[in-house]
Amino acid sequence: MNDENENPETGQETGDTDPSEAVDLEARLELAEAQIADLKDKMLRAVAEAENVRRRAVKDVQDARNYGITGFARDLLAVADNLGRALDALPEGAEKDESFGSFVEGVQLTGRELANVLQRHGVKEVSPHGEKFDHNLHQAMFEVEDADQPHGTINQVLQVGYTIGDRLLRPAMVGVTKAPAGTAAGK
Repeated sequence: MNDENENPETGQETGDTDPSEAVDLEARLELAEAQIADLKDKMLRAVAEAENVRRRAVKDVQDARNYGITGFARDLLAVADNLGRALDALPEGAEKDESFGSFVEGVQLTGRELANVLQRHGVKEVSPHGEKFDHNLHQAMFEVEDADQPHGTINQVLQVGYTIGDRLLRPAMVGVTKAPAGTAAGK
């Protein structure tokens, strides 16, 4: 004997469902949709964070490749400075003297080779004589009154500076012009 609201195969009622059951199903559906939305938001945030970490890692690797030798290059600058000082200390005409000629030539070749090696690795010299002072590249050591040049022009380079890539390795130490006392500051 089958009741007309009962499914003969399963033995469950097939007719109208209880209204409280429908409300319960709707609440469970809303809860499931809220959980899905929350999980989707968390997944999108995790994917975005992973992409940011990947980009940062690529940038860090590129920076390490470009600027990894910064400390070593900075140490080599002292060697380049000393080679320049050695050549500046030689007496006038020493390169023509038979006893000093090959020594001077060797020091000059060593200095050029060092400059080439530094340049191959992205280290560039900043020798700004006659340029406008730029606090990003130069370090002013003193000011000199000069009516012939505009205020803020570099008129003496005490020590050349260097950059590596687009970063400053060592600022150029310079003397900068200023307007003579009693005149306008800019020309």
